[in-house]
Amino acid sequence: MPWNEPGGNPRDPWGGGNRGPDLERSLRRLRERFGRLGGGGGLFSILLALALALVLVDSFTVINARQVGVVLRFGRFERVLPPGFHLKFPRPIEAVTKVETTQVKSVSDQVRMITNDENIVLVDFNVQFQVSDARKYLFSMRDPEDTLRQAAEAAVRSVVGANTMDTILSAQGAELVSKTRDALQKTLDGYDCGLTVTEVNFQNVSPPQEVKAAFDDVNNAREDKQRIENEAQAYASKVVPEARGEAARITAEAQGYKAERVATAEGEAARFEQILQQYRAAPDVTKRRLWLETVEKVLAGTTKVIDGSRGKNLIYLQPEGGAAPGAAPAATGTASVSAPGDKP
Repeated sequence: MPWNEPGGNPRDPWGGGNRGPDLERSLRRLRERFGRLGGGGGLFSILLALALALVLVDSFTVINARQVGVVLRFGRFERVLPPGFHLKFPRPIEAVTKVETTQVKSVSDQVRMITNDENIVLVDFNVQFQVSDARKYLFSMRDPEDTLRQAAEAAVRSVVGANTMDTILSAQGAELVSKTRDALQKTLDGYDCGLTVTEVNFQNVSPPQEVKAAFDDVNNAREDKQRIENEAQAYASKVVPEARGEAARITAEAQGYKAERVATAEGEAARFEQILQQYRAAPDVTKRRLWLETVEKVLAGTTKVIDGSRGKNLIYLQPEGGAAPGAAPAATGTASVSAPGDKP
């Protein structure tokens, strides 16, 4: 006798009565429900409800503040959605691709090139960029970042390769960075790729390790040359002004001497003209006066004066600062005085 037959079966696992769950009844109800769903209208209602739910969920989209949405209708560009909440047709009619427009992206690379003065240089550069046009960014090229990397390398080669190593390593390197950024942006605008370059940096510019020792020797020699040139310029800056000052002093002295001689000559000429006029007016008086003036000048520098008169008297004159009284006078000079026309 089965345990689940009516009656008082002592083998009933539920302890007899109707206290346990009715499994048959539960299975029967479950089959009835699935039977109703399997009918003509039940399954269609479920599928329709699921479709409506999917349509409602896919009929709107939310664009973040850092994004824009590019809407494609049947795979063709339709419009661009700004940040915010937007309604759209569900897929597969319309699909939205979200693009980050405020995020700053970057690419880095290293190039080895020959400069204009035939030196080898390694340049590590970094390019930062943003998406300025989401439509062009998605559809103008297959791989925008790889295209940007190749365009940046071309721009670096064209700008750096056209300059010398000294220019690249000097303070003018900032101008090269600006030129590289402009050249890269011009190339990207030609590609119409919807990218804007915000910054270009040369992180490291140095010669390759293979030629670094020779390059250091060249730099040391260049620094020595510059140092010697600076010392020479400093010496020239010191000596040249001194020489110019000395030349100016000599020139001024010569001009003063010239002016003095000219003035003296002009004075002598004027004096001679006056004496000539006096001589023409009174020749004897003028000759006598000239003789007296000459004798006065001569006797002023002599230590002895001899009287030219017939008395033959010798007169000793003590020169200023000469010997003491009573000492023999020094015969340093003798002047014989006689008037014009006197007989010896």
